Amino acid sequence: MMDFIAGFFAPWIISALILVLHLALPARKVKGYVHDPLTNKPLEYRLNGPLVLGALVLLWVVVGRTGVFAWDWLYVHRWSGLAGSCVLGLLFSLDMVLSAQSTGRPFLADLYLGRSQNRQFFNARVDAKMFLYLVGAAMLALNLLSFLAHHVLTFGSSFSPGVLLYCILFFWFVLDYLVFETVHLYTYDIFAERVGFKLGWGCFTFYPYFYLVGLWVTADLPDPHTSTWLLAVFAIVFFAGWTLSRGANMQKYFFKTEPQRALLGFMKPKALSDEKNALLYSGFWAVSRHVNYLGEILMATGLTLVLGRPGLWAIWLYPLYYVALLLPRERADERRCAAKYGALWTEYERRVPRRIVPWVY
Repeated sequence: MMDFIAGFFAPWIISALILVLHLALPARKVKGYVHDPLTNKPLEYRLNGPLVLGALVLLWVVVGRTGVFAWDWLYVHRWSGLAGSCVLGLLFSLDMVLSAQSTGRPFLADLYLGRSQNRQFFNARVDAKMFLYLVGAAMLALNLLSFLAHHVLTFGSSFSPGVLLYCILFFWFVLDYLVFETVHLYTYDIFAERVGFKLGWGCFTFYPYFYLVGLWVTADLPDPHTSTWLLAVFAIVFFAGWTLSRGANMQKYFFKTEPQRALLGFMKPKALSDEKNALLYSGFWAVSRHVNYLGEILMATGLTLVLGRPGLWAIWLYPLYYVALLLPRERADERRCAAKYGALWTEYERRVPRRIVPWVY
């Protein structure tokens, strides 16, 4: 029973530690794309994700070396940890919704989607959305390390290179997100999503526990002996997706902050404009209207394949989740853009006819 209680409250303690580190460590102050409706000024954010992640990983190493907790403690207590994170995410979501003004929708709709778009606390030192993403990313990283440790402790020198590669690529995914925190201030999540169960429970629970569903299935399995060249091919799939996702987001970020800047020095921006709004249609954004979504799906596919067990249906839940998430989001974004840009969007659709996959869809 005590073991269950310890595992249950571990995500609570780690989340509190992340908050303390976020408040205490040095941070960049960055103005974002979203404006405060009361002042009409850009919201300001404190960003220090890489420092927080580095401090957590260092603490994990120190604790493991001293033997206070086993390297795979979070893996051993994964089920109670999942239960604790579920309750924490639900309580956080309820607090965010009940403390905000109703949108006029049914309560369950408000609970799931949220009521307020942007909440900041501690005199704007903590932004709800960016903190949630930080918690999810940091907890995912700790789970990756713990699940990998369990696999290596179980199989020793006969561990699966695919599991190791999976964790390396996934850690790259997490670190990349935190290093480019500023860029994500200009993405759909920040300016369109509201803070409710979908975002709150999603970041406390779904993000750090479901994303590595592949390891839940394979951490206890022996090496499937996937050939080195196949692992290399699957890693290339991952990095092809990363290039599309990161490149598209960087290009849009530069276009919004430095409209004349060429990405990588040669990808010059071309835009449609009606003197009020402008839409980028060159570089990555000439390939499809949501090419970054294709990148996310390819990354998830590459991660799944490196595990070397394509016949296990459960490991495909992660890439299938992206398909289920991004297809409806793409439709919602298209409707929002059509309403906002009108004839300009119609012309953009003519210039860039594919939604996500070039020449296909």
